[in-house]
Amino acid sequence: MLQQIRDRSQSLIAKIIVGAVVVALALFGIESVVGLFTSGADDVVEVNGEPITRQQIETEVQRGIRSGQVPPEQERQLRNQVTEQLVTLKLLDQYIAKGGMHVSDQQLDQVIVNRSEFQDQSGNFSTDLFRNRLASAGYTPLSFRQQLKNDLMRQQMQQGLTSSDFLLDSERQRLAQLQNQKRSFRYHVLTPEEVDADIEITDADLQSYYDEHQAEFRRPEEVRLNYVILDQADMAKDIEVDDQALREAYAKRQDNAERRVSHIMVAYGGDRTEEEARQRLEEARQRLQQGDGFAELAKEYSDDETTADDQGDLGFISRGFFDEAFENAAYSLKPGQVSEIVETDNGLHLIKVTELDLPPIDEMRDTLRQELALGQAGDRFNDQAQRLIDESFAADDLASVADDLGLELQQSDWVSRDSAEGVLTEPGVMAAAFEPDVLENGYNSEVIELDDQRRMVLRVADHREATTLPLEEVRAQVQKQVKASKIEDALKERAKELASSLRSDQAPNLDWQQASQVSRQDAGQGNTNIPEPVLNTAFKLPKPNQGSVYGQAKVEEGVALIALTNVNESEQDGDSQATAFASQLTQRLRAQAAVQGLLEELRTQAEIKRL
Repeated sequence: MLQQIRDRSQSLIAKIIVGAVVVALALFGIESVVGLFTSGADDVVEVNGEPITRQQIETEVQRGIRSGQVPPEQERQLRNQVTEQLVTLKLLDQYIAKGGMHVSDQQLDQVIVNRSEFQDQSGNFSTDLFRNRLASAGYTPLSFRQQLKNDLMRQQMQQGLTSSDFLLDSERQRLAQLQNQKRSFRYHVLTPEEVDADIEITDADLQSYYDEHQAEFRRPEEVRLNYVILDQADMAKDIEVDDQALREAYAKRQDNAERRVSHIMVAYGGDRTEEEARQRLEEARQRLQQGDGFAELAKEYSDDETTADDQGDLGFISRGFFDEAFENAAYSLKPGQVSEIVETDNGLHLIKVTELDLPPIDEMRDTLRQELALGQAGDRFNDQAQRLIDESFAADDLASVADDLGLELQQSDWVSRDSAEGVLTEPGVMAAAFEPDVLENGYNSEVIELDDQRRMVLRVADHREATTLPLEEVRAQVQKQVKASKIEDALKERAKELASSLRSDQAPNLDWQQASQVSRQDAGQGNTNIPEPVLNTAFKLPKPNQGSVYGQAKVEEGVALIALTNVNESEQDGDSQATAFASQLTQRLRAQAAVQGLLEELRTQAEIKRL
């Protein structure tokens, strides 16, 4: 759990752009362009009175899918997880604000300009690189600064918890000894077949186990649901799209696609007048028309030191981040074409488009056809959505609504608030199922907006209260668990008897597995074939004074009898890499435990409303 918190402690944009600067607790970040600047989005959760909107959740889900970290087929399952992580971040941000933590604009500027991702080949901050990389990740400079400010303040909070923890020298020395220790032992696995014939299970055993473990056999409150889904994508499947429309849509994609651009820039001012700059660039243009290569001319003529030796390449650009004249020229060109002389605030340019960030039309036909069909289905979808609102509100059942709108009436099995699958896991669905009007009064739910293209209405078909299932209904399950428990107890008793025999030199003939000079690093890095429970137990047993020290561990095959024969306290440098790593890991775990404790306390005290 602690490692998961650490793994999720950086937002996606920080991973892409800011690297290791941020250690917060998010999967895909908290702020997005839409989330920051869109008003009127539906609230999904309130955390101490502050909302988390549906738009924020959807933006983070889509960002995770675009990043390639989450397969598209897991999109719906991801929403609940994202929601919980946004709740965590909201709690942290509220705690930080209450604590008065602050990051100044100067600190933000320093972090940004020092990042290599935003620096040109000379190591200087590049505004163009900054804007382009933010645009590719879906951020404006303003929204990125706000995201970075939030992340840096979370880092301050975590660093404060980390720096408040320390190790004593004596703890460090003992840790070094333990880290460098090597152990030799042998083990023998006792399997259920050795005791299975002796296992007897009585009705009293079953009743006793059932009485002591009733929580394991408790069925939560459950419902069976009828529901209909209005899906714009399904409506679009019946719409035909002709080739002309596809070509026109592709042409629009070409007009707006990001494009890779090279340029030759000639600056003026100081020792060079504007007229001299224009003459110099005109000379380059004429040589280009005579057949000289753009890359060679960029190296010879361009005053842009960061691109002159790289064929004048500026990388891929998008609309909205360059001078208007430069952008208009670049977006008027097809790949391979070169512009006339273009004047901007920083000089004169010849611009060449070398590549479009767009697959060939044949690779995009299905995508374009789907998009066009979705667009054409939009009006009908909106009309049907309004009808769904009106009819489901007035109807005494859901079947008639499904018939009137031509929708499939779907049915679920028994589901609880926490056991739903598929579409029923999406935000707001199970909450609607357990609303009093729906659950107790038998009404259709309000229309649930699953996303921009899907609407749902549900109705409770059946309901059963939480209850402890009777023994007869779970008898097979109880019998299986009782048998497993009795077998484990018998194997542990057998291992105990064997250990006693070994201590008295009445050693039975056992098939021992040998493990010699195993280190903690071997155990931690999975460098052995020894079962993990055996390793863990072997390193917990006390050092033998003479003979062997015996222990036992539950393993997948049964129970292992372990005989620890030797502990080698090798004298190694206490400042060795392994020891230093162990010290750092110990301090990190302590800090993570503090973070986890803080999160649990914040959640305990918070008022979290699922809307």
